[in-house]
Amino acid sequence: MAAVEEKKPVLEMVQADGADEGCVTFVLHEEDHTLGNALRYLVMKNPNVEFCGYSITHPSESKINFRIQTRGGLPAVDPLRKGLNELTEARVKEFRETQGEAME
Repeated sequence: MAAVEEKKPVLEMVQADGADEGCVTFVLHEEDHTLGNALRYLVMKNPNVEFCGYSITHPSESKINFRIQTRGGLPAVDPLRKGLNELTEARVKEFRETQGEAME
């Protein structure tokens, strides 16, 4: 019988005890600078984000720690979600444009 492989979560939230929702570290598994830098750029465009940064824990690990600190009571997950959506929309638009050129 084959061993059942346990799937790691793609995204984890790490929050200090007693910390508010506006100060969170997200751990993104199987990601690197490609996503980290682009996402940091988009999240920092939000005027309610006080701090946003990421770090690669170790070169042999494919995960990033992505930290967001907001002001005005905004939950940190909101700018993260918005940034990920903007990246996805930009990628879909780029894909459609390249497919349109390929069909001409």
